[in-house]
Amino acid sequence: MSALPESTEVKPLTFRRYKDGDHKPLRWQEEIFDADHSHKCPTYIQSTPPCQGSCPSGEDIRGYLNIVRGIEKPPAGMPWQEYAWRRLTEANPLPSVMGRVCPAPCESGCNRNEVEDFVGINSVEHFLGEYAIANGLQFPKPEKPSGKTVAVIGGGPAGLSAAYQLARQGHAVTIFDERAELGGMMRYGIPGFRTPRTVLDAEIQRILDLGVQARMNTRIGTDITLDQIKAEFDAVFLGLGAQSGRPLPVEGADAPNCVTATAFLKAFNDGRLRHVGQRVVVVGGGDTSIDVATVARRLGHIETVRESERPEMAIAGHVAHDVASVSARQGAEVTLTSIFAVDKMQASRHEVEHALAEGIAIRGGLAPVAVVRDAGGRAVALRVVRCEATVKGGRLEIKQIEGTEEDIPADLIVSAIGQAVDFSGLEMLNNGKGGITADKNYQVKDQPGLFVGGDVVRPHLLTTAIGHGAIAADGIARFLAGEPLDKRPKIDVHTWDIQRKLVEKGLAVSEVHEPIRGTDSLNVAVHNFDNRSDRYVIPHEDLFLGHFQYTARHKRKVVTLSAEQALNNFEERVLPLTEKEAIAEAKRCMSCGLCFECDNCVVYCPQTAVFKVKKSQSTTGRYVDTDYTKCIGCHICHDVCPTGYIQMGLGE
Repeated sequence: MSALPESTEVKPLTFRRYKDGDHKPLRWQEEIFDADHSHKCPTYIQSTPPCQGSCPSGEDIRGYLNIVRGIEKPPAGMPWQEYAWRRLTEANPLPSVMGRVCPAPCESGCNRNEVEDFVGINSVEHFLGEYAIANGLQFPKPEKPSGKTVAVIGGGPAGLSAAYQLARQGHAVTIFDERAELGGMMRYGIPGFRTPRTVLDAEIQRILDLGVQARMNTRIGTDITLDQIKAEFDAVFLGLGAQSGRPLPVEGADAPNCVTATAFLKAFNDGRLRHVGQRVVVVGGGDTSIDVATVARRLGHIETVRESERPEMAIAGHVAHDVASVSARQGAEVTLTSIFAVDKMQASRHEVEHALAEGIAIRGGLAPVAVVRDAGGRAVALRVVRCEATVKGGRLEIKQIEGTEEDIPADLIVSAIGQAVDFSGLEMLNNGKGGITADKNYQVKDQPGLFVGGDVVRPHLLTTAIGHGAIAADGIARFLAGEPLDKRPKIDVHTWDIQRKLVEKGLAVSEVHEPIRGTDSLNVAVHNFDNRSDRYVIPHEDLFLGHFQYTARHKRKVVTLSAEQALNNFEERVLPLTEKEAIAEAKRCMSCGLCFECDNCVVYCPQTAVFKVKKSQSTTGRYVDTDYTKCIGCHICHDVCPTGYIQMGLGE
């Protein structure tokens, strides 16, 4: 064989069990025996995939993707789209909203990233949410009321999630909210071109249709006291949210045209804010700052502004802009500054790319030091300095570079550096750090029956608030039943349930107590099965990645606008997948930690010890069985299992 030219780059193959040059197999004793026990025969281990382990709302992602792709079959008479949606909404009742705005940490954790690219989980969720709205799907109402009452304070994602989970269990739920409409930050903090109001309204109404009552324009601590609520209801959930913005901590930040992001976005979503100044400077770096910048770009400015029509007047709630004057609007110059470099900002990468395409100037490595004001006290510029920002031990350190100060001209300055909880009338709950302290069940310390969730615990994602609400609802249900609030699982997410599949297929179910081991003699499993989903997230090292072919991700169509096109354009940008695309994308899921019926173990077993279960007895997760009298412990089934579902154990 001729030698390769020196210029040819040789790349090593991936996913190989042996390296080039290896010519001897390992001693079989080393492969099978380890110290004083053996790892001889296959066991079937259900694990949590990293997408679910990364999902703040705890969705059974692998479960609904397997339904979409056709691996797990729906019950007779139910469309697969509905079955997948029902599996999804066991954890998250707002999939159409979250499918649009969640930054999808599940995709960052996806093991498919080791092959080529993550599975578009968020886009499949978006598709299912749209299907449910288009087809009028509703949540099933509980068979009978429990006789217990629960007050939910705050109608944002945490409160709606808690209300949904509690109402499903038959509890009478009443939501109290200080706003005119439910939705919290989903309605008042995110612009409508990211969360269409018709979609938000449809998903909220579906929760209310469970019998949930809503008392709007009612603020706890002002219109009614918390003690009065406690006396009227058997349990209380606090989903107060963090809807007060943090002003810039610099001199001059009290200028009237220096406002917070939450006030800016609320004024826009209320319909009061119709134009901004010619030059807008946004300070932040997260998704909220991008929302502010893109809204400002769309609103634009007008040449001649009456004193009463200044943007800060609308933001403060004193006036609503005159629609007639808006017709002459022009594009605003929008600058977004961040203490971090642009590639290190917390905002979603695709949101940053959209902002840049729309003509928004994003400048990283700048720290605000002062607001420059004119003789009348209005801000005319933001003074910034070059800086180096690092996070060490969870603490933010900012090193300013002397002599690099500059002024960025501004007619409006928006602070998007964080949010705070308004504890007016509820000061006794403040833990001194601007939040409420709770245990792992989200019960408030030393206050039985009082639970909490969402940004008031820890400002984070909308989907995190949904997860808090669900866990708190479980704690409330236990409290109402007089049961102890046990420790939560190490991996606290929804997982696929083999017993549910047996019931759906009409097969008998043995009583099983976790952990499940040695189940080949029980009818809950046809082989030795163990569900470790509550304690083990399966890494890519446990998979046979060589099974998976390169398959490009099926991406949603995203409308990208230029600076000129963005002005006055409030149309939705992210469009859902088609049904064909959603199925194709779900098929890219590697079903980490659960069988997806590829037949590898059956085909490659040299002893025919692994075989398919007959159709009358098979379900998802019970697709293959093992004749342990034939198994010789060769490990081939484990080696060729793409999903890591087959592990080695049992011994002789």
